[in-house]
Amino acid sequence: MWNSLFPSFPLVSALLLSNIARASFAPLAASTLPHLPRVEEEDFSIAAGSGGLLSPILIPRVPGTPGSEKVRKHFEEFFAKELPTWNVTTQTSSQTTPLSKGMKVPFVNFVATKDPPWVKQGDVGRYVLVAHYDSKVTPKGFIGATDSAAPCAILLHVARAIDQALSRRWEKMMKDGDHLLQEEEERGVMVLFLDGEEAWLSWNDYDSLYGARDLAQHWEQLYHPPMSSRKNHLGNIDLFILLDLLGSSAPLIPSYFPTTHWAYTAFARLEQQLRDAGLFLSHKANSRPWFHDINKGSNGIWYGGMVQDDHIPFMARGVEVLHLIPSPFPRVWHEMDDDGEHLDLDTVRDWATLTTAWMVGAMGLEEFIVADEKQHVKRGEGRKTEL
Repeated sequence: MWNSLFPSFPLVSALLLSNIARASFAPLAASTLPHLPRVEEEDFSIAAGSGGLLSPILIPRVPGTPGSEKVRKHFEEFFAKELPTWNVTTQTSSQTTPLSKGMKVPFVNFVATKDPPWVKQGDVGRYVLVAHYDSKVTPKGFIGATDSAAPCAILLHVARAIDQALSRRWEKMMKDGDHLLQEEEERGVMVLFLDGEEAWLSWNDYDSLYGARDLAQHWEQLYHPPMSSRKNHLGNIDLFILLDLLGSSAPLIPSYFPTTHWAYTAFARLEQQLRDAGLFLSHKANSRPWFHDINKGSNGIWYGGMVQDDHIPFMARGVEVLHLIPSPFPRVWHEMDDDGEHLDLDTVRDWATLTTAWMVGAMGLEEFIVADEKQHVKRGEGRKTEL
């Protein structure tokens, strides 16, 4: 990603022309929060070889290298073992880079989807959870823990946390016949790990966003059958939720776009609920709200055009975007010490809990999230809850 005052894509016109995906968001009761699936410490261990969700991603993963393939295999094995009902595919393009000496580099996007079982491909809208999984080619050995190994691990947790609740919701709807009576269509969920976000030499329109640029164009040209409610695969995206540069302590997350401020506001309110309930692990170290723009009005300043990231080619085609990236960027941005040792693991786990809570509200899963007693343990027991 890159800061820019002069974005290369027509961001303003894209915002004006896009359809506003203002979904109904169901706020969560305070009594529900302790029942969210627990974020296990071992899942976010940084110890090499420890398994879990995060550790296998904390390696150099430049596109086209064994490290990239190894991380992608981690994703594939996770979904095959943990979430076998999800549909997993990849989309590959071959492109030259300023450092490839004319040779084409493979960029492989990883896509995992879970849709309502009765909905046709051309008739479903989705919340798409996105992070890039590649790392910079320089400096040599760069890990990119915040950029974006931790966001990838967070999204793996979220997918697993909501999986059974999604199945229970849809099973109940089909049993009761509610799926035939809906006034609003039932959404699916996609986890999208993009390759080639980072520039190889110097950030510009052609040396950056390799996987995102190709995928956005590919989905735009991939049409659904006639009479479908969605024109093409790009049209299946109701909200593109992009996580980047997350894992450092005390992030400040602006609201970048007015058309998705409703989604930002829901995140802000859930953050405060979790803090009040003593379920925010990083609260004691830093009580300042992450989502500080909750009261931004229509006359506020919106900075969506200043940060170039994987959302750009999608938003240029009218896709609604919620960009979860701090401003200012973390101190470790593009530095060698953006590694596991410099992550704030309480903050990482809080992001996993908060994003899960948002998805529970957005997908209407509150009554279905009840899990076994082990998942009911309150992680914040004994912690102060006052602000």
